[in-house]
Amino acid sequence: MKWGSTALTARAVRKIGVSLAIAGALATAGCATGPDRNPKDPLEPMNRKIFTFNDTLDTYVAKPVAQFYVDYTPSPFRTAVSNFFSNLGDFSNFANNLLQLKITDATQDLMRIAMNSVFGIGGLIDIASPAGLPKHHQDFGLTLGHYGMPSGPYLVLPLLGPSSFRDSTTWLVDWRVNPLSYSGPEILWPLFGVNFVSARADLIGATDLLSAAALDKYAFVRDAYTQRRQYLLTGGGADTLPDYGDEGASAPEGASAPEGASAPGGSGGGSKEQGLPTYDDPGAAASPAGGVGGKAPAPAESTPKAQPSPSSSKGQGLPQYDDPAAQPAK
Repeated sequence: MKWGSTALTARAVRKIGVSLAIAGALATAGCATGPDRNPKDPLEPMNRKIFTFNDTLDTYVAKPVAQFYVDYTPSPFRTAVSNFFSNLGDFSNFANNLLQLKITDATQDLMRIAMNSVFGIGGLIDIASPAGLPKHHQDFGLTLGHYGMPSGPYLVLPLLGPSSFRDSTTWLVDWRVNPLSYSGPEILWPLFGVNFVSARADLIGATDLLSAAALDKYAFVRDAYTQRRQYLLTGGGADTLPDYGDEGASAPEGASAPEGASAPGGSGGGSKEQGLPTYDDPGAAASPAGGVGGKAPAPAESTPKAQPSPSSSKGQGLPQYDDPAAQPAK
């Protein structure tokens, strides 16, 4: 009877402890309040504490190890290590592009894997990028977002850093398609450690800039992460550049002239047509009208012009800046 009551008391204590832990977690994760509250970060109090833990661990453990790695290993070796793990990451890019039905991107990922694995000595040398095969950045979180799943609240994971409710599921697919996941622990964990140090070494400059420039490191990292994820999801929005008319450029043979273009020999989108000043250099020699080897026609005789004064721009051999909008003085 005494033993039974003791067991009952132990179970009650455990339940009370679990209840207190859950209550503490809920209180810590309560919604942030105040005028500066970010609606996408309702878990800010909890996230800030985890961010502080991660930042402290990074300052005293990860960064010194990465700095030692940078200081005492040659640059070609570090590049080869980074290329090796980047090649393994293309397996995840291929799988997620395939899930998103991006056949062209998936084909490029597969070609990158084949080219770098065979001709790049297992991925140590990046042959595919100079060959014109772009590097993609995909994961399962972006795949879910591609099909309309919202990201959910911003979330900071212990040791792993910034994420979201949707992006925290990335490992479900990405880890399974990584060849390292099928190796034994004697190979897996050392390579995982090397990958972590290599990735951290690549970010040393960025974190130094962050520490020097950011007033609120947590808010800066949160905003940078969410904007980067949105960019990867939407492709950066409109990817067209403004049309800057080149006065010396001519349309390819057979191409239709742009709207508003002048007759052949005209600039179409030049400075005069846009009401901008023209910049004529008096020292520039006129090109022959007859093409290469041709002779320029003799200039027609005209009344001699007055010599420019020594103090004027033309008299000093400087370019003239004529404004077509300016009216000649009467």
